[in-house]
Amino acid sequence: MSYGADRVWSVTEHLDSILGQLTPLEAIELQLLEAQGCVLVEDVTVPVALPPFDNSSMDGYAVRVADTAAATPEHPAVLEVIGDVAAGGDALPEVGHGQAARIMTGAPLPPGAEAVVPVEWTDGGSGEGPATTMAAHSLDPAGAGGEVRVHQGAEKGQFVRVRGSDIAAGELALAAGTVLGPPQIGLLAAIGRGTVTVRPRPRVVVLSTGSELVQPGEELGPGRIHDSNSFVLTAAARAAGAIAYRVGAVVDEVETLRAAIEDQMVRADIIVTTGGVSVGAYDVVKEALSWLGGTMDHAEDGTGSAPGHVEFRKLAMQPGKPQGFGRIGPDRIPLLALPGNPVSAYVSFELFVRPAIRTLMGAASVHRDVVRAACVTAIDRSPEGRRQFLRGRYDRISGTVTPVGGAGSHLVAALAQANALIVVPEAVTSLEAGSEVDVVVLD
Repeated sequence: MSYGADRVWSVTEHLDSILGQLTPLEAIELQLLEAQGCVLVEDVTVPVALPPFDNSSMDGYAVRVADTAAATPEHPAVLEVIGDVAAGGDALPEVGHGQAARIMTGAPLPPGAEAVVPVEWTDGGSGEGPATTMAAHSLDPAGAGGEVRVHQGAEKGQFVRVRGSDIAAGELALAAGTVLGPPQIGLLAAIGRGTVTVRPRPRVVVLSTGSELVQPGEELGPGRIHDSNSFVLTAAARAAGAIAYRVGAVVDEVETLRAAIEDQMVRADIIVTTGGVSVGAYDVVKEALSWLGGTMDHAEDGTGSAPGHVEFRKLAMQPGKPQGFGRIGPDRIPLLALPGNPVSAYVSFELFVRPAIRTLMGAASVHRDVVRAACVTAIDRSPEGRRQFLRGRYDRISGTVTPVGGAGSHLVAALAQANALIVVPEAVTSLEAGSEVDVVVLD
């Protein structure tokens, strides 16, 4: 049974119905690398300034500014080397008048020093011409002794990373709602955070249905096709930020499909099926998903419930007219049933599944960017009363979009060339070349 089976839903109504039943996943505390790709749920402030102390940005010599101010290649400043300062060192020599301390990149600036002269501006302590490296002058544990000739003076603070110059103690490092990518993980580590509180990445299980489907790499028999939907949808789920699991194609048998879905509930925050949602005689998905336990809101006004019911709907869109949505099992896991045609499945994912994933993540933005662009070629025909989504190639520089391939929902090659969806509204049946259109940007 399906409630409101004769009703035609708009794209907006179907999406609102899905998102209206979803809330972000519960926040958990994770180690930094486990939190990559997750959304931060707390403001993170800096406990200690970064960098935490003045340090050298070059290999060279820590000096007083006045001692090198008049230095030239012809008349170098000759300074006494009183010691070595290595990164991680804590016993720092004090630099007095006419003195220098040999210093490595990242090492703390010793007391008395005001600047660092790079080793290239000196003779490296050799008593000869300008040095190009400190490799030949390894740090000595004692470090004292000898002289260095400086051929160019340094200004105060030159080649010194000042304490707090990156970020000061007490400042906001990352705001709640930030998606943690590699740079953010690096910042958290730099300020000493070992764990963070985030919303976990949703676990998405993808199943293709159809007895005609063959695993890629296997030979095709008569009437068989390779299963591409489960691969593109799993990849799309990962790109959206989810942890995605692909399940091999399931044959068109009610009990087999039902058992496969029930087996996957233990590791799913969302289940996505593709195929078997139209009116074909062998579309077993409807029967298999009719009652799987749990409840869902089914009435058009959002009231009422039925145990484990997945509602199959007709949408005013092309491609992707047949859609299914429900909450199944005791944990009310969202299930989105998508059409089986490859383009229909992918477009449906972008319009409905991706926003659902982003909602569970707690992402600040759940929708793709939509821009206005001039359509380079004419669109001769679009079905009246349906919102059409054509594949297109969007050029950000020129602000134009070019349709790619035709309107057929099987044109996978054209889909692979597209980076956008061209939106033709329900009331528009054709467009002249140069017409302004909404464009859903996919990359």
